[in-house]
Amino acid sequence: MTSARSSRVRRAGALTLVSALALTALAACGTSSSDDGDRSGDSGSSDPTAPLDPRTEVTLTIDCMPPAAKAAELKQWKQDVAEFNKTYPNVTIEGRSTPGQCLEPPRFTAMLKARSQPDVFYTYFTDLPQVLDHDGAEDITAYVNDRTVPRLKDIDPGVLASLKHEGKLYGLPTSNYTMGLLINRKLFERAGLDPDHPPRTWQEVRAAADKIAGLGDGIAGFGEYSAGNTGGWHFTAHVYSIGGDIVDASGTKAAFDDELGRQVARNLHAMRWEDDSMGKTQLLKWGDLQKQIAADKLGMFLAAPDDIAYMVQQLGAAYGNFGMGPIPGRKATLAGGNNYMIKKGSSPDKIKAAIAWLTFKNLTPGKGQFDWARTKADGLPVGIPQPNFWINGTKTEDDAARAEHATMPVENFKAFRNDPVPGKAEPPKAQEIYKVLDDVMSAILTDEDADIDELLSTAERQVDQVLATR
Repeated sequence: MTSARSSRVRRAGALTLVSALALTALAACGTSSSDDGDRSGDSGSSDPTAPLDPRTEVTLTIDCMPPAAKAAELKQWKQDVAEFNKTYPNVTIEGRSTPGQCLEPPRFTAMLKARSQPDVFYTYFTDLPQVLDHDGAEDITAYVNDRTVPRLKDIDPGVLASLKHEGKLYGLPTSNYTMGLLINRKLFERAGLDPDHPPRTWQEVRAAADKIAGLGDGIAGFGEYSAGNTGGWHFTAHVYSIGGDIVDASGTKAAFDDELGRQVARNLHAMRWEDDSMGKTQLLKWGDLQKQIAADKLGMFLAAPDDIAYMVQQLGAAYGNFGMGPIPGRKATLAGGNNYMIKKGSSPDKIKAAIAWLTFKNLTPGKGQFDWARTKADGLPVGIPQPNFWINGTKTEDDAARAEHATMPVENFKAFRNDPVPGKAEPPKAQEIYKVLDDVMSAILTDEDADIDELLSTAERQVDQVLATR
């Protein structure tokens, strides 16, 4: 749904843009006085397949520059701008940052409506329909090839598919995630379970949760969300994991009021009320389960790998206390991520400059975000298995670099890394659907007498109404 974490934490309220910060190694090159900031000269802009000519003068505004509070990340941004300008000395990068979360949905929607987005703007994979509804992004299909993005063939096709509509490409990825089973290794060992082999079926999850809850002292074996749209998000992950759907192939009808949907609901209800393995505190949202597992009060829950970095950096936990396995069921796993798009109406050279920057910053092993030696030296985490959208030889190259500079025991994630489950995108109108499905999850986990058939039937009618509304 930045990181997978921030793509899932949908805070309300507007975030105020701070003033644009010009970051360039050669300020004397200046910027254009034209409307789009280009003084192209003889840049070959008539050929969209050609890379940017280094002589071209372009100014790019780009959002999601790290704020001052993230000192290490901001330092790296500035270093990358300076390095990029060694090749493209006439491209001026003007970074814009927001305090706190980078993309806040109400602000993003207002920005699209006003057409006030920067030249290069940050989105989640699920934002593409909204962007296209507002005619907000350039079709960059002709500009993206193995000359302009040398590692293009080694980007996971499933990730690129999230950025396409009717065969046209509208963005380049910065990160991705798939969900797996996050475990507390300490509690697994105390319960006599093997933390190197996390449960692979929901039956095994139920049995392991029962053993962990048997440790007593308020420890829950398995945890789930049921508030703030996160309950619906996780219900979706459960359904995907056993081969079900939330919305049918047409994208116009709900599809979870079936035997698979009932299987998910009944299993969770049984764990909560028959086994008493999910704890008595419910109506949890993002952040609550992380606190529980970091405090050794929870055995496992569904998560993306970057939750681990959050728990270490923000909650004071230790990397060695956690491990991951693939999502139980393993039919499919909910996938998401984020990317950058280029504002509709940008000149050809501005598009080329943006692609050159995004390729350097986000799509080059050993550079930008994949400079793992620098990341380690700056005290940031290295070794979490995602984001990682690489395949083929580039994946092998990047995995080796991550392992070489790891700041955590990467073997704890071997079960997750070595058994990838096919990723499946969030449903259309995901947040509206998740809000409906929150009611299903909250009823299952707070009402022992919950009528599962009625809950799913009611939710399906409500989701049909959501999908019918433009």
